[in-house]
Amino acid sequence: MSKAGPLVDDVPDPLDTTELRHRRIRSFVTRAGRTSPAQQRARDTLGKRFVLPFASAPLDFAATFGRIAPVVLEIGFGMGAATAEIAASRRDVDFLGIEVHAPGVGALLKMMGEQDLTNLRIVEHDAVEVVEQMIAPASLDGVHVYFPDPWHKARHNKRRLIQPAFVATLASRIRPGGFVHCATDWDEYAVQMLEVLEGDPSLANTSDGYATPQNPLVTRPVTKFETRGKRLGHGVWDVVFFRRQRP
Repeated sequence: MSKAGPLVDDVPDPLDTTELRHRRIRSFVTRAGRTSPAQQRARDTLGKRFVLPFASAPLDFAATFGRIAPVVLEIGFGMGAATAEIAASRRDVDFLGIEVHAPGVGALLKMMGEQDLTNLRIVEHDAVEVVEQMIAPASLDGVHVYFPDPWHKARHNKRRLIQPAFVATLASRIRPGGFVHCATDWDEYAVQMLEVLEGDPSLANTSDGYATPQNPLVTRPVTKFETRGKRLGHGVWDVVFFRRQRP
């Protein structure tokens, strides 16, 4: 997942008060980072096939993937290793990944080429706008949000992705019976995640509180952020909810 780093765009003109009034608070910043030659080659050779342009119209998943299959959305795949591993293990499922970090997009494309992963598509754009405009209601079978930026300073908490308004929109894009799986290594954000998801009337928890490894839906690979968090002594919390048949 994209982590906070040097802010290289998304900076309004400080003299433009209209922009400041209407600019939506974003849950990410675009990190400065170097795309390696191998990542750039992957973008050049595979980008046209697998990277979808942002559009203000819902995707036709059957046309996008060339088949009818379950579709799982992953928000913020970072450098893509976990996403590639999941897609390789579930070739019967189609995955749509969202990421704004250009080297991460290149890295995932490189792995897709190496592993012949044709069940993945990427949108390099703001996840909130993608969910709002490119995902049709009740069209997703599941959603992964793994280790989103915790924005740990209190004054930055408003930037967190998992907020009631976004979760309501996200839940509306999941078919009844589909799931949303979030994970974090930041304990205070875990509390917020659980509270926000439990507060949405269209969602129901699959566990009594946080999901344990015994929950069959907790099948994600260990990510580098999880490994780093454990090394720093952090815990890891998963929450898995499903979309009710009726709110």
